Amino acid sequence: MSVKKLESVALDLVTKLAHGKYDEVVAACGVTRLSAEDLREVIAEYGMTFVVPPKDRYVGFDAFFLPSFEIPTWSVRAPLWSKEEGRSDLELQLTIHQEGERFTIELDDLHIP
Repeated sequence: MSVKKLESVALDLVTKLAHGKYDEVVAACGVTRLSAEDLREVIAEYGMTFVVPPKDRYVGFDAFFLPSFEIPTWSVRAPLWSKEEGRSDLELQLTIHQEGERFTIELDDLHIP
């Protein structure tokens, strides 16, 4: 899986968060450590207005290959974007597994690292 594809998957979830579609974020993940209510609470506590990141200036995205898994797996960190501050300190943490053309997303956390 290319880094661009990983970024696209993460950006889709960040976009859903920006639109308040917390149930859709949870539904898109095969495994999740957070509920839709957990996501809602973290966003509310942060206190900023989240927006869709500009695709041409989306910075801070990181993907690290995890060689210890039997199938291709990456740890992904995707920052959110707010109207007030631009790139936010709040980031979505995911683990993405690839099996052939399919991939499974694990929602690990939404927090300030």
